[in-house]
Amino acid sequence: MYKYRRGTRAASAAVAVLALTAGLAACGGDSLEGDDSGEKGSGKGGGSGKGTIVVGSAGFTESKVMAELYSQILADAGYKTSIKTVENRELYEPSLEKGQIDVVPEYAATLAEFLNTEKNGPDAKPVASSDVDDTVAALEKLAEPLGLKVLPPGKAVDQNAFAVTKKYAEKNDLKTLSDLGKTDLKVKVAAGDECEVRPFCAPGLKKTYGIDVTGIDPKGVGTPQAKQAVKDGTDQLVLTTTTDATLENFDLVLLDDDKKLQNADNILPVVNAKDAGDKEIAAALGKLTETLTTDDLVQLNRKVDAERVKEADAAKEYLESKGLTGK
Repeated sequence: MYKYRRGTRAASAAVAVLALTAGLAACGGDSLEGDDSGEKGSGKGGGSGKGTIVVGSAGFTESKVMAELYSQILADAGYKTSIKTVENRELYEPSLEKGQIDVVPEYAATLAEFLNTEKNGPDAKPVASSDVDDTVAALEKLAEPLGLKVLPPGKAVDQNAFAVTKKYAEKNDLKTLSDLGKTDLKVKVAAGDECEVRPFCAPGLKKTYGIDVTGIDPKGVGTPQAKQAVKDGTDQLVLTTTTDATLENFDLVLLDDDKKLQNADNILPVVNAKDAGDKEIAAALGKLTETLTTDDLVQLNRKVDAERVKEADAAKEYLESKGLTGK
């Protein structure tokens, strides 16, 4: 059961940002090839002899916000921090192994399957599931031989999700995907064309929930076009993610995945065990992991994508509001 690649997610997110904030310049990060002394965000200058931590970030909003959260909370704990933004996992994961990056905010199921296919090939039997404990255990087995340490996951999760209009949900008394399956309504899904064959998408909706999927409208995953098609009534269901910050703009609501079709993509820190595996780093990041919720991520994404707040500022405000860092 595979989740859409983060690269696809990043492309969809970019389209959504353009739709919401036309003309807004994208926030860039330090190049991986750049000088390690380059510091970014308000995490810089927090050193007190504990050493320097390089936080890795992928090239989409949520990852950049998470990197800022990590950087700032580690700076508050006394580390000198910087952020390196690398576009995708294929590039930053090897850098994490080599110690060029010390810590990265990751997604349990997605990383587990990435490492699984790296080790065992593209046809490897999936190791991730909807059970977060089993998924993290599988991830740890794959990560440890690479010199990576997986820290405990939190409540915040960014995984595939399905949404309908509020009007459609109210009319048909829908709160869960099971509710939709019981209605016998014919449903067209706005998604990527892969939805037709991916186990977590159309086949899973049919098998797990008994939803009568009549077709796929290939408008992409969580794109404005896909959400608009559902808002207009052309389609009834849209494939997006649990941290989609633009659902309200289209008057959409998520239906709960009550039978756990999706893999457990809980957010967790992954560190280079040799360079950043000590208890103090784990404790600092753990405070954030234990506090952060899925809704918190939605709000943080919205601040950046819709309200044009810088990632560093959104992270600073959040950490201070939760009492995780000093003002």
